Amino acid sequence: MNSFAAQAVIRRMSAADVEDAVALAASLKDAPHWPRTVYLGALNPASVPRRIALVAVSAASGSVAGFAVACLLLPQAELETIAVARERQRQGVGRRLWGAMARELERAGVRQARLEVRSSNLAALGLYQTLGFRETGRRPRYYTDPVEDAVLMDLRLG
Repeated sequence: MNSFAAQAVIRRMSAADVEDAVALAASLKDAPHWPRTVYLGALNPASVPRRIALVAVSAASGSVAGFAVACLLLPQAELETIAVARERQRQGVGRRLWGAMARELERAGVRQARLEVRSSNLAALGLYQTLGFRETGRRPRYYTDPVEDAVLMDLRLG
């Protein structure tokens, strides 16, 4: 892990982080391009289903370098995204975000994490595999623009 990832602060996303998260996602081809309202909804502890949203911020500048969002469907959770700024990718930020998210999910009573990822997103597939996720199936032609399969992956927690 490089020094940036080691020094990054991982914390709950706040409303003040939403604009940075939206801009970060918009800069990445494979990140979900959700409207602001989706992020704000993820911050509401009373939303149904409940979500957990975390950010990785620079200890020096406070700028958002990455974020993760998971949807709780107890005893499962769906990891909806881990997005890391292009200049911070492959530095351990995604791994740290997942570690913090896994702890949050376990505290919430989650026993299994699930996700889906584009079959062409080799960087994400590699990360998820090193984190222990295993492919459990595919959804043919699930994604559009371009059309491609979704790879389904699961990981037992706790």
